[in-house]
Amino acid sequence: MQQVNTILKDEERTRCEIWTRVMGYHRPVTSFNPGKQSEYAERRNFEECRIPRSG
Repeated sequence: MQQVNTILKDEERTRCEIWTRVMGYHRPVTSFNPGKQSEYAERRNFEECRIPRSG
């Protein structure tokens, strides 16, 4: 399968709304106050390691 690289102009793009879970509720990041938005921007994602099953 051939990969095609398409370049879009800014006006052709669709804005993607990011949601996150805060205090048990899912909320869009755009609804956060400026302090919470900067806190969200500083978050680091992690991935847990899988432990192989024994036996």
